[in-house]
Formats: sequence, C-alpha cells, structure tokens
Amino acid sequence: MNLLQHAMRAAQTAAAPALRRLECALVVGGGGALGSALLGEALVAGRFQRVAAVITAPLASTVRGFDPLPVAALQAGDARGAEVAFVVFERTRHSNGRDDAFLQPVPEDLLPIATALRAGGVRRLVVVVPHAPALLPQALKAGFASEDEGAVAALGFEHLVFLRAAQAGTAAVGGSRLQRFAAWWLGQLVLMVPTREQPVRAVKLAALVVQLARLLPSATPGTRVVPQELLWQASQADAEAVLGAWLAPP
Repeated sequence: MNLLQHAMRAAQTAAAPALRRLECALVVGGGGALGSALLGEALVAGRFQRVAAVITAPLASTVRGFDPLPVAALQAGDARGAEVAFVVFERTRHSNGRDDAFLQPVPEDLLPIATALRAGGVRRLVVVVPHAPALLPQALKAGFASEDEGAVAALGFEHLVFLRAAQAGTAAVGGSRLQRFAAWWLGQLVLMVPTREQPVRAVKLAALVVQLARLLPSATPGTRVVPQELLWQASQADAEAVLGAWLAPP
C-alpha cells in the first residue's frame, strides 16, 4: 500500500477541524511526495465535502468523497463544482509508478490549467511552486516569477495564492560527472541556508497549504505570494494564528 492509499484510509477516521467545511476542492498534481500528501490532507474527514483530483489514466477509488477527474474533462471546463483548487508543482518525482495516474503539471501548464479552472467556476486558486533553497532571488519571494503568473493573476480569481515553498532535491546517483558535481554543489549550498528558509516536510507543508486555503473565504480578496519564511514560521507555531494574521488586512 502506497503513501496516498494510507492517507486516504486515514482520512476516513480523522477528526473534523473547527474551520468551516467548504463544498469541494480540486487537486491538480496529486502524485509525488507533496502532491499525494496534499491530496490526503484535503481528504481528511470534515474538511471538504468532496475532493477531486485530475487524472490521466483510470483510477479505482474506494474512498468516499474522492472524485477522479479525467484531464479531458478539466480541459473542457469541468471543475466538479470546486470552490478552491490546488495546483502542485514538484522539483523531483520518484514514484516508481505508484502515482502515474495523476496529472503531474509542469510550469508551462500553469496558465492553461488556471484558465480551465476559472472557466469551470473555481474562485480560489492556490499554486505551490517549489524552489531550491538558496537559489530563489530575493525579488521573487514576494512577486511574480514569470509572465504566466502575471497572466493567471489577470484571470479574475477571487483569491489567488502562490506559495514559494523550498523543496530539497534528490542527490544524483547516476548521470554525468558534471551532473553529480552540480548535485553535490547544491547540497553544500543548503547547509548555508538560514533555518527559516529550509524546506518544510511534505506532510507538514500539505497541512499548511490546506489550512491556508480554508482561511481564504474570510480574507480580503486579492493575489498573494507566500514566502518560505512564513511557511517555516507557521510550521513552528500555531499555524492558524500565523496564517490568519498574515491574511488579515494591515
């Protein structure tokens, strides 16, 4: 049984949190370590009535409230009535085939996916954009990283959030000598990164992302960029209080 299956089973018995229950959530990028953790977190009983995930191949599910959504249906504007959608990008992916049924987006897919989600009636969009620690320019920590992100902001989502989440890479076992050296060099850079900019574990990060999304309905509409420092702070303290204070108007 893989990580996602464990998460789905646990979702059926977990206690419901105090935050209000939203109608439906949609996950794009439900495979990989972070994607499967976020999907499992969204499926925890009481958080959402239904959770859809975009798939590229048939997926059998015995979990109540889980709704596999074929990628063709999303492209046609079917978002399963979701109020909030998550788009999860991952820097590395070593699934051994266990999550190949899920659509795994790449950065070039962001604008087409966001356009389809908006056409499908999604009002709130949370995009998780991982980066290597120490390599994200300071100017991008609070702004758009590409023209596509700016174009997504112009689509008219009620709430749009980009999370700049630090994500550790995987050491290169094979590859050329130059590739192995580059992996070693990046590993040394991580040792020089301040603690608050270090990656948050996938399971904890997934919990923070879902909690943030569930706080959005009470926040002022707009586009926001969540820096890694805030994610680290929220992971060390009362996450709801830290995220709620950040969302509150100045």
